[in-house]
Amino acid sequence: METSIVGVGVSISDRFRTVVEEKIARISTLAARAQRLDVKVTHRAYRGGRVPDETVELTLVSKGPVVRAEATDGDKFVALDLALDKMSEQLRRAKEKRVDGRQHPRGAHFEKGSGALTGIDVQPASADVLHAVATGAIPVQPEEDETYSPVVIRTKNFDAEWMTVEEAVDRMELVGHDFFLFVDVRTDHPSVVYRRKGWDYGVISLTTQAPPEEALAS
Repeated sequence: METSIVGVGVSISDRFRTVVEEKIARISTLAARAQRLDVKVTHRAYRGGRVPDETVELTLVSKGPVVRAEATDGDKFVALDLALDKMSEQLRRAKEKRVDGRQHPRGAHFEKGSGALTGIDVQPASADVLHAVATGAIPVQPEEDETYSPVVIRTKNFDAEWMTVEEAVDRMELVGHDFFLFVDVRTDHPSVVYRRKGWDYGVISLTTQAPPEEALAS
């Protein structure tokens, strides 16, 4: 497996490269189809006396979905161990799920005959609720005008991907998140799958609706 190591605000020592090569062996055993592991180390210095830290980001590229994990610590070697633990757990869960799915099929199942989605504890919203949301009948909590907030909101933009619910669940497990956004190939609706308990998952979808006639006329 090819390995790429880069540093942002920090130099990468030969010792760190050696440790990476020694410790990624367990990743190879869990991801036989892995082609490349990208390791990014970012050094962050803060004002106000806060101790600097190191963030290690791992990106595993293979013939299947991309797997990512990251961790932060004052020592980049500790951050590397934590990130490798996270990635190993994600790969292990995905592997166990594939084996369990072959032996005991669970999760979402699409019935071609009836068009029903079974195997997921999801209650569709009623037509009245959907109409109330679309028309604004359900009140929206206004945002308070804050001049300062200690909360930092990270924004990420991704290209839309069309896939089935089953594929979205697999991708969610591989990236190690509690939810995953996608576009359902069966309905063309933006949707999100999320983890409940054990191997139980939920699905939320946005439905489209034609604008009112008066809006079109204006």
